[in-house]
Amino acid sequence: MNIATLLEGHPGSRTAIVSGSDRVSYGQLREEIAAIRGVLVGLGLEPGDRVAILCGINTRFVHAWYGAVGAGMVAVPLNPMAPAAEIQRELSVVNARAVIAGPAGVAALEMLDRSEVPSLEHRLVPAGAVLEGAIDLDAAVAHHSAARSAGPPIVDRDDEQLATLLFTSGTAGGPKAAMLTHGNLASNIRQVLARPEQVARPDDVTACVVPLFHVLGLNSILNLSLWVGATLVLVERFDPVSMVELIVEEQVSTLAGPPTMWSALTRLEDVEEGAFSRIRLAASGAAAIPDRVVEEAQSRFGVRIYEGYGLTEASPTVTLAAGTDAPIGSIGRPIPGVEVRLVDHGDDVYVGDPGEVLVRGPNVFRGYLGDPVATARVIDEEGWLHTGDIAVVDDDGYLYLVDRAKDLVIVSGFNVFPAEVEQVLVGHPAVREAGVVGIPHPYSGETVKAFVVPEDGCMVEEDELVAWCSSELARYKCPTKIDFVDEIPRGMGGKVLRRELR
Repeated sequence: MNIATLLEGHPGSRTAIVSGSDRVSYGQLREEIAAIRGVLVGLGLEPGDRVAILCGINTRFVHAWYGAVGAGMVAVPLNPMAPAAEIQRELSVVNARAVIAGPAGVAALEMLDRSEVPSLEHRLVPAGAVLEGAIDLDAAVAHHSAARSAGPPIVDRDDEQLATLLFTSGTAGGPKAAMLTHGNLASNIRQVLARPEQVARPDDVTACVVPLFHVLGLNSILNLSLWVGATLVLVERFDPVSMVELIVEEQVSTLAGPPTMWSALTRLEDVEEGAFSRIRLAASGAAAIPDRVVEEAQSRFGVRIYEGYGLTEASPTVTLAAGTDAPIGSIGRPIPGVEVRLVDHGDDVYVGDPGEVLVRGPNVFRGYLGDPVATARVIDEEGWLHTGDIAVVDDDGYLYLVDRAKDLVIVSGFNVFPAEVEQVLVGHPAVREAGVVGIPHPYSGETVKAFVVPEDGCMVEEDELVAWCSSELARYKCPTKIDFVDEIPRGMGGKVLRRELR
């Protein structure tokens, strides 16, 4: 199936998208997307051509995404706020033939060296954008609509045909373009919906604050919500106060976001009673969430935040805790249709022992574009995806993510997982955030160094935090040096960027 067909069959009058003051019904959305397909096909673009998307969390992205994949093209969502040099490199890597930009992406296109992206023929921009040689997409759509053309039909695609290229750091190394098929995306949605606990329902109102160029926002929120016929509220800029107002006004029932979002919400002082009363499902993903944030949300708002685990290469969901009795800190159990193993040196580990997470299923990606060597490193001959993530499993089958294998710190031959030390540090009442890395040491090979962001108005000493860690961790796991900083560098998904700390 073409993933764009997920929009078909829902009542035309039902609200599909809320974005700012715009409220778009399913019927209207299908017409607007058909017009985008018509514009793209009218430019001579063909199935298989790469169409990049430089849009924020708004209807422009939705139109571009379903318009491109519906026409059988390969959509390439990119971060519109990334440096122009990065966007230029990514456009070149995928041989993009066209790019659709919203207001946020026009600035990057202005700085683009066209000679470095010889494949790029068409730049489609909003009305009012001044970019020499670019196409006014709004005018083109209006012209298409005025002609009362129904637009070209959605192009048939089989499960093995490419739907999107998503840039990811991969399970190791620098950014690569992960190849996800129509079957990968559709399979993962079916797997999530096959759980007895209902993650998405037609009567849901789901708020999305996650960038849509990120696989969590793209497939686990946008595609999943519209697949079941729910209403999706797009939030382009996150502000905790405005977010609470939106939750109340739109009667939001499901909310997923990174730990930084939940942390900001729990730090709000004046939240009206019952503001979160309609939320039936709250989820955190992309990075580990501190236990105390989960506990505070539960005590203050009556909302249990559940974790899950996934990665771009798995489209992305692998495990979910939502709706189960999973203990706080667990990422849940594998979803139906996804096989998971925990392996150490090729052997399955015992309960309670750490092992690398291996994943197999129809949701696992085809590989990295133009990089068979990197692909072979992560997908073995039996089809297992080697994630590079370390986890343990308890007697009840619940998984707990420990850390990334490549971030492992080895102190005198003992393994230290930075995430474990970070979890202890943020448990201190004066610590808001923490990041941990290994640094060279003349005697132990490596030692643990921590970077800490104190809570507003709190004073804490380095020795106090070292002593705090000593009461919770083995000596070799404790930081020998702590730096106090204003912020911890994080990626768009909320993960600590340890390379920048180093």
